[in-house]
Amino acid sequence: MTQPYVIDKMISAKTISARIEELATEIRDAFAGTDKLIVVGLLRGSFVFIADLVRELDMNVEVDFLEASSYGDSMESSREVRILKDLRGEIHGRDVLLVEDIVDTGFTLSHVTNLLKSREPRRLETIALLDKPSRRETDVKATWTGFEIPDEFVVGYGIDFAQRNRNLPYIGKVRFEGGE
Repeated sequence: MTQPYVIDKMISAKTISARIEELATEIRDAFAGTDKLIVVGLLRGSFVFIADLVRELDMNVEVDFLEASSYGDSMESSREVRILKDLRGEIHGRDVLLVEDIVDTGFTLSHVTNLLKSREPRRLETIALLDKPSRRETDVKATWTGFEIPDEFVVGYGIDFAQRNRNLPYIGKVRFEGGE
């Protein structure tokens, strides 16, 4: 059982929505001319972001998911990335957008990007809702980033803490009662 905590709002639902509209415009421009964009969501944290993002993309999209884990129920990355669910579809020769919820140490994004590159897509770009550059331990950067945030443990908008708080419509900072 986790110790009691409170959640302080960091990024409102309205701010997130406005930023997704901007990102969708940039993505549409970048992939103009593609017959279909394969949008690959990294489960589970990206599912809310990917749903809102694809609704803003006025183009042909196919959605697929890949589940990778380096956290489990912990607040710290294990730095060992495991693929728990692989793609159902083929990406060879296709235009692919990999959607990540948060880039922290960078191990997951780096591992999954290398895995997808090995499948020889025509083009592979990445987008992350959140980026914590102060925590980076690998040389990886998303093509597009929603928000750069400080080194805080966050929840909401699909991002969880021990499978809780994914349903919050905003991004919030976890603050433990009697501490941090």
